[in-house]
Amino acid sequence: MNIQLLKTFCFVVETGSINQAAKSLYLSQPAITKQIHQIEAEYGALLFNRKDGRLILTDSGHVLYPFAKSIVQDYNQSKEAVIAKLKGYESTLKIGASLTIGEYLLPGLLGRFKHKNPDFRLSLYVENTPNVLELLLDDRIDLALVEGLVDNAKLSIEKVIEDELVLIHAPDHPWSLKNEVQIDEIAQERMIWREPSSGTRAIITNFLKEWGILGKIESYMELGSTQSIKSAVEAGLGISIVSRLTVAREIEQGFLHEKKIRDTVLKRNLWMVWKPKRFTKKSVQALMEYIRTKEKR
Repeated sequence: MNIQLLKTFCFVVETGSINQAAKSLYLSQPAITKQIHQIEAEYGALLFNRKDGRLILTDSGHVLYPFAKSIVQDYNQSKEAVIAKLKGYESTLKIGASLTIGEYLLPGLLGRFKHKNPDFRLSLYVENTPNVLELLLDDRIDLALVEGLVDNAKLSIEKVIEDELVLIHAPDHPWSLKNEVQIDEIAQERMIWREPSSGTRAIITNFLKEWGILGKIESYMELGSTQSIKSAVEAGLGISIVSRLTVAREIEQGFLHEKKIRDTVLKRNLWMVWKPKRFTKKSVQALMEYIRTKEKR
């Protein structure tokens, strides 16, 4: 099987048009049509039907597409790995991290790792958990570190460290006079939290649901970053539950106060996630081992 035939097939599927595929591949439309006929002959099946001027996959086409895409991706990666070997492929390392980890945990960790491995070239991509996992699945990063829930059979996960979630409020909040609060008292306050796609938000809402108070929270505010949440809480706009990693300095300096929840400790795991491959770059292996030995103590 000619890899170019599979590549052309994928382009036609993804653009839905022979014309667009021809432009993307810098080929003529007759050349694209000929290649589609060749691949249909190879598999002995019709792969496309025409509908309203667009090409629509047949059932056979739907079966072939994920295999074709995987073959093309593996072929491109194999070329990249072999060609780039002489250009330091093994020393490049692309890391993806969810926001809390990328902003508060990784800078120090990667700084220490880079000090021990000065020849490695690091790139860091910070996104919310779903976006980071998408980058990993698309092979645009080598390794991911996330705090959100990971439920994908294509990915391998490993617990890195345990992180505590803490309840915070402004210094002049009425709770300042208390040593701790009851669970039900949270529902009486304005809750400030991240957008629904946030990994931290998902974990907190699961906690609140288990406690039976999620449905009782009527007043809340959604903000797009942990920094904005901290500023809003400090300004007295509400309370929040956040990672201790993100507020340790503000609590120490007195800008925010932490409040214990009676008989409750909130913890969540931070995960190292990777896509299993037959060949793993030396730089990836080195970072994974560094994290295991340094951050899991």
